[in-house]
Amino acid sequence: MCAAAGFDFALFDDPNNVISYSAASHLFQVCTQSTGCSYFGLLKGQKSGLDGLGLIGQMAKNSPNVETALRSIIRYVHLHIEGAAMTLEESGRLAILSYEIHDPRAEATDQLADAWLGRMFNIMVEICGANWRPIEVRFEHRKPSDMAPYHRFFRAPLSFDSNDNSLVFAASWLNHALPSVAPELRGLLRDGMKALGAQHGDQFPEQVRSLLRTGLLVGQGSADQIATLLSMHSRTLHRRLGAFGVNFRTLVDECRYAIARQMLQDTDSDVGHVADLLEYADTSAFARAFRRWSGVTPSHWRTRNQAVLTST
Repeated sequence: MCAAAGFDFALFDDPNNVISYSAASHLFQVCTQSTGCSYFGLLKGQKSGLDGLGLIGQMAKNSPNVETALRSIIRYVHLHIEGAAMTLEESGRLAILSYEIHDPRAEATDQLADAWLGRMFNIMVEICGANWRPIEVRFEHRKPSDMAPYHRFFRAPLSFDSNDNSLVFAASWLNHALPSVAPELRGLLRDGMKALGAQHGDQFPEQVRSLLRTGLLVGQGSADQIATLLSMHSRTLHRRLGAFGVNFRTLVDECRYAIARQMLQDTDSDVGHVADLLEYADTSAFARAFRRWSGVTPSHWRTRNQAVLTST
């Protein structure tokens, strides 16, 4: 499978080697097509947990409570996965842990989302105990033809064609205490994460992409709003992006295009709904923008890509 996906197997000789998110997604695509298993990503997620996140996982495991553990993962996950972002929000008595893919080159986004949901399910059981169960599991992609593997693993209500990939659970779990840990150990882990962050200081545009990918879906995608999340003024945001030769408006268009493609390919949402979600004035304005990005209309793009998926 690695050879078919264009990987040099020598990459696995050193665990510190890094591959791009798009390359990993291509491997998922090749594996899914070669095995004919429509839920390959879910099977991968079932085998994953905190240990697969390295130092980030250790930081979470040695947190005082569930909320601190999850926010540690969210804060540093860009050091482990550069093409996607996580968020945690509270809505009344509910907590919503979400995952958004923002790499415009990503393939098999439905499989990647399933893998993440499986991994985060395992992580929640790991830090909360066997009694934890989600209230709902949401998938951005359309309902699969074979639901049995999803029901067997999650044992919870499932929603497809949703606006996000997320685990919804009782917010009271956020206060659940984890086993006590020596303060000096947690301090050492925090220092290690800061050192990793310093090594990845050249990834500022990726951090902005991560925030934009989620922000655009909740109406929080302006330069001022993204700058606030990064604790800086919007002028500083533009200046730092400019140092990398990147324009904020270009990033917005990239993220909108990525969201639109993902929804057109993986969901049955109509074009008008996609236009509304991306805050276009009307469907025609969205169609013009999509034609500028892709050279074809949203409907034509959807028909063409679904035909390709069917033939493979």
